[in-house]
Amino acid sequence: MDDVRFRRVEGNSDLPLPGYATAGAAGMDLRAFLPEGPVTLTQGQLCLISTGFSVELPPGTEMQIRPRSGLALKHGLIIPNSPGTVDEDYRGTIMIGLYLLGAEPFTVNPGDRIAQAVIADVRRVRPVEVLALSDTERGSGGFGSTGLT
Repeated sequence: MDDVRFRRVEGNSDLPLPGYATAGAAGMDLRAFLPEGPVTLTQGQLCLISTGFSVELPPGTEMQIRPRSGLALKHGLIIPNSPGTVDEDYRGTIMIGLYLLGAEPFTVNPGDRIAQAVIADVRRVRPVEVLALSDTERGSGGFGSTGLT
């Protein structure tokens, strides 16, 4: 298991480090750092929430920010750019964009688990321009071209 270094932002003295809820969890829970208190979102509102931490990722990795499935399904709280990417060279505060699709207002309280982070390997490639690409059975068939089921 690799170490990932987290640094608390000023004012964050008590939030637990991001961590896994269970032994088999793929994502670490990220919590809301809200020194000014709870934030209530209404339908169609986008809000940027701090996690209270910055991170130093291992070389060749990224942190993917994903929604928590329970919040998405039960309340319509999503991350609109999901999965968001934190690059290995970013050292600023990890921020989470939350968007409320649900009809009922939703309150985010300090310390609430609002997202999950998955550390993933990144493959770097070299772009090469060519005149033609190899043929495949699908070809240029786009959205829905392989059927509905």
